[in-house]
This record gives sequence, structure tokens and C-alpha cells, in this order.
Amino acid sequence: MSVVQRDLVDYAEQYRALPFEPVQIAYRRKLVLARVAAHAPRRVLEIGCGEAPLFPDLPGTGSVVIEPTAAFAAGARALAAGRPDVVVVEDFAERVDPASVGGGFDLVVLSCLLHEVPDPQALLAAARGFCAPGGRLHVNVPSARSLHRMLAVAMGLIPDPATTSDTQLRMQQRGIYDAAGLEAELRAAGFAVAERGSLFVKPFTHGQMQRLLDDGFLTPELLDGLDALAALLPDLGSELWVDAVPVDTVPVDAVPVGAEPADA
Repeated sequence: MSVVQRDLVDYAEQYRALPFEPVQIAYRRKLVLARVAAHAPRRVLEIGCGEAPLFPDLPGTGSVVIEPTAAFAAGARALAAGRPDVVVVEDFAERVDPASVGGGFDLVVLSCLLHEVPDPQALLAAARGFCAPGGRLHVNVPSARSLHRMLAVAMGLIPDPATTSDTQLRMQQRGIYDAAGLEAELRAAGFAVAERGSLFVKPFTHGQMQRLLDDGFLTPELLDGLDALAALLPDLGSELWVDAVPVDTVPVDAVPVGAEPADA
């Protein structure tokens, strides 16, 4: 399978320099680990781990990481030292045969990745192939209707919440999803939404949030409050999350397409 090559060296450098992203990563990680705990999988596949793979927080859970960025894969291998239940594969998921990593997984994680790849349907097809019977896919992505984007529209700074930002250009991101667009992408790949929500209400841009953090205004308590606020204002969270299942294993309690979002 042909995979469009991105400049992954530049991506890694830009990723490390992005202001406020370490805070965003922490709340995203908290959410993903909560979803892992909710499903209690025996085997987890993480596609695209960045600098903070999940497996250090999943002792006793068989884990495979597929990561194409050399620097991130090297970091994951270092963290996996002494963990025979962890395998790190440096490649694109679209090129990895599920049989080569032990077959199907109870949970496949695509965290903050789908909006970056040039062919999301190819990545989702690969993810579907990694799902064991009854397995689930967890996806999270930045939200086009994040409060900071809606504020920019209200101020007349951008014409539409999905307008491409400078950060998106630096990070080589293909675009951004709203809830309907994310669900449509998943449906096209043969998935149905089972659960969904959002995380961390971010009032301002990453750069502005970093300034407030540096000034001491954003305390840990305030940050935790902004994350908890996503349960009350799920449409305004900075990132969307979805747990989805292949359509041939849709549970009876799955959220129907077009239904109102569940509380996150």
C-alpha cells in the first residue's frame, strides 16, 4: 500500500516546540486512559504514540505501538525496555500486517492523529483490520467548534471555525473535524459510534494559554476546571473523542448517528 510521506523530522521538531501542548497532552492522556479502563482490554494497539505512549501506565496489558516517526519510535523502544509484553513497530500502520503483531486487538487507539494524515480512510481501514471481533476503536481529534475558535469567529478574526490556523500549517495538518464530520468519516470507513464526548474547554489559542500559564494565572485547579467543564459544555471542548465499533459488531446500546452527543 502506498503511503504519502510527510516530513516527519520537521513534524517532531514542531511538535516539541508547540506552546501549551504538554498541558493538552496531559488532559488528552487522562481521557484516553479513562477510556482504556472503561473497556478493560487484554491487548491494546496504539497507532502514533508521539513522545508519551500509553503502555507505561498500562502494566500487565499487552501493548503494541506503531509509530512512523523515528524519534518517537526510539523513545517508545527505550520506555519499553524490560517489558516483554510491549512491541514497538517503526512504520506506518497502513503497511503493517496485523498477523505480524499478533492479530486482532480489543482496543485500537488513534489519539490526535486522524486529522493529520493525508488519507484518513486508508488509516481507518488499517485500524479496522487490527480490531479483534468485538473490538473497539478510540479516536480523538481537535474540534473545529472549540471555544477558542468560536471566540475568534465572534471577534471577526476568522470567517469560519474550521479556518486553517498557523499551527495547523506548521504541524502539516490536513484539516479539522466537527462532530458531524468525524462521525461521517468513521461511518465511511465501516464504523459506528458507540460513545462520544469532548475534553478540555480551551478559551484561547495555544500561545495565549501558554502566556497565562507562564504568568501564573492558569493554576492546576483552574486547568482541572476547564477540563471538567467539557462535561457541561461538550460542544465547546477543544478536542472530540469517539469510541467506535466495526458495523458488524454494533452493540445494542450504540449511539444512533445524528443523536444528541452524550455527556463526556
